[in-house]
Amino acid sequence: MKRLSAHRPGLLVLILTFGVFGIINTEMGVVGIIPRIAETFGVTVPEAGWTVSVFALIVALSAPVMPLLFSGVNRRTAMLLALGLFTVGNIVSALTDDFAVLLVARAVPAFLHPVYLSMAFSVAAASVPQEMAPKAVSKVFVGVSAGMVLGVPVTGFIAGHTSVSVAMAFFAIVNASVLIATIFCIPSLPVQRKLSYGAQLGVLRKAVTWHSVIAFTFINGAMFGFFSYMSDFLDTVTELPFDAVSVLLLVYGGANIVGNVVAGRLLFRNARRCMIVVPFLLSAAYLLLFATGSQTIPASVLILVLGILAGIASNTGQYMISDAAPEAPDFANGLFLTSANLGTTVGTAVCGVFITGFGSRYSLMGALLFLAAGIGFVLVRNHIVKLKKVPL
Repeated sequence: MKRLSAHRPGLLVLILTFGVFGIINTEMGVVGIIPRIAETFGVTVPEAGWTVSVFALIVALSAPVMPLLFSGVNRRTAMLLALGLFTVGNIVSALTDDFAVLLVARAVPAFLHPVYLSMAFSVAAASVPQEMAPKAVSKVFVGVSAGMVLGVPVTGFIAGHTSVSVAMAFFAIVNASVLIATIFCIPSLPVQRKLSYGAQLGVLRKAVTWHSVIAFTFINGAMFGFFSYMSDFLDTVTELPFDAVSVLLLVYGGANIVGNVVAGRLLFRNARRCMIVVPFLLSAAYLLLFATGSQTIPASVLILVLGILAGIASNTGQYMISDAAPEAPDFANGLFLTSANLGTTVGTAVCGVFITGFGSRYSLMGALLFLAAGIGFVLVRNHIVKLKKVPL
């Protein structure tokens, strides 16, 4: 994909960041209001959980397919379609009192979730000189982290003080605002060179692509495998009160945003070293937390460190996969999203098995196993790149 000559690339990246925030906020924000959804729509809490599960399942299945299908469409047009569908879906969610309609209103936009995110990454990277691409992408990643960090507490606050309908309206307002900004501030972004589906799928014939995807699947599985049970760990192992756990979860999320910013600079300086060093640092932090998790101060400091490292690792994973397939950036970003969602699903399940068998502290052992596998695939991946003399 050629460098874009978009007017005011800084404004473009800013709008993309807020767009990603709006879409991730729509996906994750309902996590904190599932009991309220159950109460509002007269369903059980597990049934209300489908508002999250259906969305996530569609994203996981469509992530490699939808960016491929939209790879020849004008970027601005595709992003407007995604933002428009998310806005309409959230308006319907805010107005309906039928749970089946709510599920459909969340499921349909989820198909375009990978389209917007993958294009946001590739457009941001192409809006600046090639050597500055990691920094531009890291700014867009701030939207991902902010959507996950702020989405849950903000939505919970809104629903708690008003209603589920108003919380859904908040999603609609955020997406509509970005839609308007995109209409008036982002120029047409036609595809410079349309690649055939076959040419894009051809990246799957490269060993470096598979090693990159598998490596990040394990690494993300490690991070989210532990993160999914972090509140349980802080409750049962560190024995912190509920309010303190909530604060540390917010600290972790804020640190994740810091990690996003730091990642752009690290990848700019030495991407290959970043790919190797970060998983090792994550492993060291998990080991220390396993040993000192029952002590409040060490555990709190390590949660902060883990948040920063997780932010860096997410950016590095996106870079690792997109760098393995630079000839098909949208498809590569779709593979990244699939890798991330698959890692989250499998990592959470495996760490859950460790908790069932040995206790909450041992979720860290599941994470360490995943990191060991991820490090192995990163080392092989970089060795392949070195042999083929492909620049990083």
